[in-house]
Amino acid sequence: MHGFGRFEVITLWLILGVAFAGLLYAYYLARQTLSADKGTPEMQAIWMDIKSGGNAYLRKQLQTIAWFIILLVVLLALSVLITDISPEARQEGFSKLAIAIGRAGAFLLGATFSASVGYIGMNMALEGNVRVAAAAEKKGFGEALKIAYRSGTITGMLTDGLGLLGGTTIFMIFGKAAPDALLGFGFGGTLLALFMRVGGGIYTKAADVGADLAGKVEAGLEEDDPRNAAVIADLVGDNVGDCAGMAADIFESYEVTIVSGLILGLAVMAIDPSHSIKWIMFPLMVRAIGVLSSIIGTYQVKEFGGHKDAMASINRGFYTSAVISIIGFALVAFLYMHDWQVFASTLAGIVLAILIDESTKHFTDTHYPPVKEIAKSTQTGAATTILSGLAEGYESTVWAIMLIALTILAAVLIYHGEPFVYVLYGVAMSGIGMLTLTGNNVAMDTYGPIADNANGIGEVAGLSKEARQILADLDAVGNTTKAITKGVAIASAVIAAVSLFASFLTDTTKVQAAMGVPVQHQLATIGINVAMPIVFIGLLIGGAMPWLFSSLMIKAVSRAASLMVMEVRRQFRLPGVMEGKRKPDYARAVEISTVAAQKELLSLATLAILTPIVVGFLLQAQALGGYLAGAILSGQLLAVFMANAGGAWDNAKKTIEDGLYGGKHSEAHKASVVGDTVGDPLKDTAGPALNPMLKVMNLVSLIVAPIVVKYTHMTIGVLIAVLLMLAAMAWAIWMSKRPAPSLVEMEKEEEATTA
Repeated sequence: MHGFGRFEVITLWLILGVAFAGLLYAYYLARQTLSADKGTPEMQAIWMDIKSGGNAYLRKQLQTIAWFIILLVVLLALSVLITDISPEARQEGFSKLAIAIGRAGAFLLGATFSASVGYIGMNMALEGNVRVAAAAEKKGFGEALKIAYRSGTITGMLTDGLGLLGGTTIFMIFGKAAPDALLGFGFGGTLLALFMRVGGGIYTKAADVGADLAGKVEAGLEEDDPRNAAVIADLVGDNVGDCAGMAADIFESYEVTIVSGLILGLAVMAIDPSHSIKWIMFPLMVRAIGVLSSIIGTYQVKEFGGHKDAMASINRGFYTSAVISIIGFALVAFLYMHDWQVFASTLAGIVLAILIDESTKHFTDTHYPPVKEIAKSTQTGAATTILSGLAEGYESTVWAIMLIALTILAAVLIYHGEPFVYVLYGVAMSGIGMLTLTGNNVAMDTYGPIADNANGIGEVAGLSKEARQILADLDAVGNTTKAITKGVAIASAVIAAVSLFASFLTDTTKVQAAMGVPVQHQLATIGINVAMPIVFIGLLIGGAMPWLFSSLMIKAVSRAASLMVMEVRRQFRLPGVMEGKRKPDYARAVEISTVAAQKELLSLATLAILTPIVVGFLLQAQALGGYLAGAILSGQLLAVFMANAGGAWDNAKKTIEDGLYGGKHSEAHKASVVGDTVGDPLKDTAGPALNPMLKVMNLVSLIVAPIVVKYTHMTIGVLIAVLLMLAAMAWAIWMSKRPAPSLVEMEKEEEATTA
């Protein structure tokens, strides 16, 4: 590797060792979890229904997308072969064919790692939930908390370990040419995250909304009542949505920030007189520090001094990791980089993560005014409940985007007087700093569905009152941790997208320079000029895309939830179900959610991939930059609004179920359930799915930018390709709006039964 000294080579091997240490820690925690008691045969029977449903769904999903992945492997290799390779690849001695194979192979590796994080992490969460319920019954709060959090930490450490392992390995193979291959690695992880988020989100909310409306509002049943046919599908959905989906989501943010950090590090090297390799080593060293700090911090989450406060324990672990990371960054920045600015940039990322935590907590936690205000509004009906939640969600997105703006401003101030590329590098380092605590964040998120499932198992299995209270307390904290990590995931997605946007500018300029385009006409010089009508058109299209995505996903949830309500109502009418003498057909409800989720996967992925390509070829590179800017702004505002409004509605309902304003079965409770069911598809389906969507579009733009620059003239071949892509996009929208055949059959069956 050209320019690498002995210290850098040794450090890379040490970083690789840290990646394996993270994976070994995950294995150690898995052994701990599996050694715990699984409870009574009744509890295990419920658990097996949840486990088999979750695994059946993921198997079906992987079968659905397998051919699509294979097609993209071929297309990614071709994306290299039809353009010129980067100067860094030539400097490192790689041929065009080697880079093509490297990018395609890295794509497959990223997709495999992302799927593995989701699949293994979800299964370990499934192993943990029944053991948490058993621990609450037999050993009390401390043991239940420890198992719940450490089961979730397994997913966090898989995310850390595999992300660092993949990025470091590719870097060690390709050296300065690593970004060429890492684009494939990031794209593979991002695409799988999109599939996991879309499919898991539709699955879980179809079940949850259907179970709440038919069970709670209409029949007056408790949460997770075993007579509700949708209860198992709901518990399965928590795992495929929040465990598998969130893990894959943050994993791809983790990858993408490495990609953008290395691309921008190379850009800094190009203008740095010393051509210091340190600019591209620093991101990997920061990542390694984050893995070590997460290992130490997550192990601190347990009961201390008899205090039964799960949130305090989780916060202690989080802030322990944050302090260790800050100290580590300072040592690397001052002793290796000899530069205070890189330390300040990464510190800004950690501060952003903490502030996003606090902002999200303010708008979604039961102890703060927004949730209290929504709960109060339930006394006057569902309409005022919904209006109050909308208002809080709208406000929350303003403060979130202000925090992101301040973080970018911090990079501007830190590198004041330096060339602009240093500012872009500072933004990328903020993203890497923010995701330093990935292990903690994923552990916090996965803890939520583990506690939720344990609470559901406790309800269905009829555990003691004391155990149910422990599980309810853990579940209530899980609602807050899930909301917090959604805020972090969205903010990290936006910072990653901004970093990729900066990489798009630098990479496009590099291609233009290689083609002999004068400096005054290169993209880095002229920028993204929205005063140009063509660029403004790109901006408008980009701004519209998150709204189209959200519309299609919410419609999918609405259709499937309607069928779920019909199915639960039908089973309530069966003799013996409401009396508890006959077990509902849980498998039928699971099938409704599975079919609805699978239907949307390929069509929405097709839109995310093809739209930026079409914009690039029709409107050219500068308009494509406008498209990305519009998508980032619109996507961030919409995603935070949906996540926080949904979380606030959910927790407002929880406060009423705890006895406020008449408690369960009151009119206020019914209004709060309506608000929660409106918010559910926003916070768990449409909002989270915008994160990978933004990064898919940014990565696709990075990959096609050299092709767009090279083929500036609309030849017959390019025109035919664009027309085919437009036809594919029209097909995707039509498929998303069309009910699946099996769902149509179920609707007809229900209509015949009613008649």
